[in-house]
Amino acid sequence: MPTLKLQTNVPGDTVTTSDFLKEASKAVAKIIGKPEAYVLVTIQTGVPTTFAGTEEPAAYGEIISIGGLNPDVNRKLSGAIAELLQKLFNIPANRYYIKFSDVARPDFGWNGGTF
Repeated sequence: MPTLKLQTNVPGDTVTTSDFLKEASKAVAKIIGKPEAYVLVTIQTGVPTTFAGTEEPAAYGEIISIGGLNPDVNRKLSGAIAELLQKLFNIPANRYYIKFSDVARPDFGWNGGTF
């Protein structure tokens, strides 16, 4: 159930957004070590955003997972996402933040219940 939610002020197009969703899903699954069948990735483009006082390309993301997160994994995820943001949206690595949250099973819902 790893979930990546990302927002950026960069306007998205169908190809770039789709590429991000596919590549991010694979990266999250591989780095966290969970099946991609459980990974959820969302992206919102064109979100009004300022970072360091400018409206240059920037992004904010959150990764939530039940287990699988730790300082080493978080560092790898941050690097992989920074790479995708640079490649697909021209967002420099120093213009995005990402928050990592490891949650307990009862704190995440699915299939009409919780994990």
